[in-house]
Amino acid sequence: MTPSLPRPVVLVTGAALRLGREIALTLAAAGWQVGVHYRSSAEDALKTVADCDRLTSGSAAFDADLSNEAAVRGLLPRVVRHFGRIDAVVNSASTFEHDSAASFGFAALDKHLHSNAGAPILLAQALHAHVVSRATPDHAGQCAVVNLLDQKLWNQNPDFFSYTLSKAALEAAGTMLAMALAPQVRVVGVAPGLTLTSHLLSDAEFAARHKLSPLGRSSTPADVANAVKFALENSSITGTTLLVDGGQHLMRFERDFSLM
Repeated sequence: MTPSLPRPVVLVTGAALRLGREIALTLAAAGWQVGVHYRSSAEDALKTVADCDRLTSGSAAFDADLSNEAAVRGLLPRVVRHFGRIDAVVNSASTFEHDSAASFGFAALDKHLHSNAGAPILLAQALHAHVVSRATPDHAGQCAVVNLLDQKLWNQNPDFFSYTLSKAALEAAGTMLAMALAPQVRVVGVAPGLTLTSHLLSDAEFAARHKLSPLGRSSTPADVANAVKFALENSSITGTTLLVDGGQHLMRFERDFSLM
């Protein structure tokens, strides 16, 4: 960050819990004012805001259902009204529900595409319009969108069929948006490997599968959050994806980690 510039503002979707919360805290520690997005976890979002404020003042929570187009279109203007500006969006929120080639249907695909691809595209569109409308031009590369992807795209298996399709759509959109929104806004993907456990894995199963990589461990929340910070602050990166997975994308997995 350039000292003469205002403190930057970032909207992190899904920042109430899990990886989104880690990203929000990491950016707050680096001096960013953080818009903490949540859908229904209001109490957790307010805790993230309080914890961000202990690192640097100026965070706030914003609710929105990312499957609802009107709610998505209204989200970034609310952030701008609160902070007076916005400089970056981190699309961390994600719908992750199991289906397969056998159970696939339009309803599952629509649900994943709306929140996992459609919402990030609309937020990138809105950020670009906001940056263009500013009275004072920004330095090239200062504003950015970071999309959370998945190493599954580089190591595909047939599990979580609609989720994977939605992330593939977002990865392709990132390339197109990087061209369409330049030079005002950069677009970068960050693709974690197995990072956090879930109800589908025991602690022992998670630990064993986390080790399945050329480096002997996959990504940690801190690894991913630091990659997001790097992508936001390096003004020369756009139209590409940082794979932060310990090399898991180099290995062949026939099933999703949670179903192995």
